[in-house]
Amino acid sequence: MSSHAHRQLCAALLRHAAPAQLLDTRERPWASITFSGTRHWMTLEVCAPSCATLMRSLPEHDFALRGHFLADLAVTGCATFGGQARLSIEALTVCEA
Repeated sequence: MSSHAHRQLCAALLRHAAPAQLLDTRERPWASITFSGTRHWMTLEVCAPSCATLMRSLPEHDFALRGHFLADLAVTGCATFGGQARLSIEALTVCEA
């Protein structure tokens, strides 16, 4: 079952990267001594020409997530297939107190 934070992050990511398609998403709970949240893994397919711009902008973008904040987001890989590119993305959302 997808968490509220995961659904919000996926929707925000699709809005930011449009036109784009999520090919795969995973999540798992995460916690430290003082915080709790969710780790996210996503594969995003975009047009190849927009790949470089997204790789630069995604980690710095301020995604609005109700009840959570995006603590970290990294593009961990990029593979191109003709006119398409697939970005591997890892993120951490933390519950707001």
